[in-house]
Amino acid sequence: MGVARVRTAPKLVCLALFGLFLLQGPAAAQVKEVRRVLILDDLGAISSPGFAEINRAIFAALQKSPYQIEIYQESLELTLFPENVSGPHFRQQFIRKYSGHKPDVIITAGSASLKFISQLHQGFLRKTPIIFCAVLENIPETSNSGLHLTGVLGTLHPEETLHAALHLLPDTKHVVVVGGLGKFDDNWEAIAKQSFQKYESRLEFTYLTDLAMPALLERLKHLPPHTIVYHTAITEDAVGQHFVDSTQSVPLVAGAANAPVFVMDDVDLRGGAVGGDLVNWAEDARLAGEMAVRVLNGERPEDIPFVTSSDAYMFDWRALKRWSIKEADLPVGSIVLHRQPTLWEVYKWYIIAGIGLLFAQTMIIAGLVWQRTKRRETEAELKRSEEKFSKTFRHSPLGIAITRMSDSCILDINDTFEQQTGWSRNEVLGKSSSDFGLWVDTGQRAAFMEQLRTQGSVRNLEILTRGKDGKIGTMLSSGELIEVDGEPCALSVVADITERKLAEEALSTVSRKLIEAHEEERTWVARELHDDVNQRLALLAVNLDMLGREIPPSATNVLHHAADIKHQVKELGMDVQALSHRLHSSKLEYLGLSAAAGAFCREFSERKCVHIDFHSENIPRSLPDEICLCLFRILQEALQNAAKHSGSKNYQVSITFDSDELHLTISDSGSGFKMEDALKTPGLGITSMRERLKIVHGELRIDSQRDQGTVVNARVPFHAKTPAVHAAKS
Repeated sequence: MGVARVRTAPKLVCLALFGLFLLQGPAAAQVKEVRRVLILDDLGAISSPGFAEINRAIFAALQKSPYQIEIYQESLELTLFPENVSGPHFRQQFIRKYSGHKPDVIITAGSASLKFISQLHQGFLRKTPIIFCAVLENIPETSNSGLHLTGVLGTLHPEETLHAALHLLPDTKHVVVVGGLGKFDDNWEAIAKQSFQKYESRLEFTYLTDLAMPALLERLKHLPPHTIVYHTAITEDAVGQHFVDSTQSVPLVAGAANAPVFVMDDVDLRGGAVGGDLVNWAEDARLAGEMAVRVLNGERPEDIPFVTSSDAYMFDWRALKRWSIKEADLPVGSIVLHRQPTLWEVYKWYIIAGIGLLFAQTMIIAGLVWQRTKRRETEAELKRSEEKFSKTFRHSPLGIAITRMSDSCILDINDTFEQQTGWSRNEVLGKSSSDFGLWVDTGQRAAFMEQLRTQGSVRNLEILTRGKDGKIGTMLSSGELIEVDGEPCALSVVADITERKLAEEALSTVSRKLIEAHEEERTWVARELHDDVNQRLALLAVNLDMLGREIPPSATNVLHHAADIKHQVKELGMDVQALSHRLHSSKLEYLGLSAAAGAFCREFSERKCVHIDFHSENIPRSLPDEICLCLFRILQEALQNAAKHSGSKNYQVSITFDSDELHLTISDSGSGFKMEDALKTPGLGITSMRERLKIVHGELRIDSQRDQGTVVNARVPFHAKTPAVHAAKS
């Protein structure tokens, strides 16, 4: 079969190589039982990108089923054939089609599809479990009579979007709502109109829902100042012309309007639209697909409760810039798309793409190796495959070298390898890399070859190489042990990451300087508070005390008032002193990490009215200042975050030293969080902790789950020169 495919489709050589490589696994997989799933939607994937996303999400979720899924897909195509919903011919054809192919589960996407299925009185369909999604607001009244169904109720948020728009554009006086006359459009417009009723007393609303598209676009070009546009859905205009709403109507409306355009779902966030509180149809479909898997596994739909669709504030960065909307004014947690990437973000994806290319190239090389092992059986076919592969090998964006293991002689290199090292193919063939000093660290080369011999592969090893011109570069190298003409050989794939390492070093230097400047400023402020402000407050307290003695005993109210002021001044002095210690702990400087951390935990527990179980063990007497300060700041940041977000009143803090490593652990049993959500917030807490640890070559690990607490662990390598400890146990 492999030979036949190559002959009939020579352009698929790479895919054939992938397939041949993967076929080296188990000869046959266990045959799965077949289950039929029917998916019925309102518009179809071609007529609606939104329903295309819904179908893709359902397909992905069904892959988690233990069965082999046989998928049937139908669409009512409401925009083109609205009569399908009530037409007897379509119903009869539908019933005949599936009378002999009874589905095990029916998934309906859209209100019309659910209504269509619920009104079919065929027994084999009414007894079939039904999972629905993309059903707006509530399910049809006829849909719950004797049916076995559950699903995801879609909820649109026009009111929330309007509220956000008024916050972003407070001068708004006019709201123009645009829509169409298609069967699919009516429901969307009705939901928007109902949601906007309570705003009609303070804003002027205009509904442009019965115009031909050219007339609508002309009106949108001449809107008065202080106007916003809310787009519902336009699948058909007043003259009967059909449109794909998200890819045709939205770009036309956003392009013509002289005012910002807000939309209803994430699929419509394109073509210049600003955004809003948008429903995520793909997420609803994923949940519906998971429900279908549960039903296929034996659960009853009646035992699976309905869920409500998810939503999020989403905005287009380009549209925000066009209408001079400040990103800082967006609702908390908003998702901003198409933001102009930073240099680091651009470089990060370049690295990911490079790794992807490395993986793809490795797979192609593996396919070639497999072909070579079959050379005696299919000599002619192998020759053709090698010729086709040769071009890919020569012009790969990654450097590739094949080396014989017995004598370390280089058998072949590609053009990229020549460019990376400066050595031409003729100069290195038949020679060892040690002959021309390619590896700066020969011991590392020996370890690389030894790992290939014993383990068969090496992954992502950073090596220093010396080019023909004598310049030192950094390469990311991976290797596989292969066989060529019956001899073991090393297949090495290398990527030049010299520029990335330079960039990382530059970023590390900048981070260190910023943190050092930050600490210097904190130390200065702490000293000013302690040596100046606090002393002046103490003097003020003394003066108030002296003043109180001069007041006659008969002036009772004045005496009480003076005593209150003196008490307030003393409390203020204590707060200033505590703030000074938090900014710069003198105990950390004079007594060491363990004592300073313990003192901070006691002070923090008193100030926040929480309980902290502090423990330290085997802490070396002498630690570098940068390590002490790093771990102390991480302790401060982690406890402050826990007190602010976890909701817990009990925390555990431990500092230990073991096997040349310092470990700081802060844990709570609070509400927990998702790491991806934390990284979207504007705060710099986690980023700051990681940057501090980079300076001392440490690592940060955060384990957190919803309602299961959070554990923050900082690890710093340190080779103690003295066995004595700072505090055996605290």
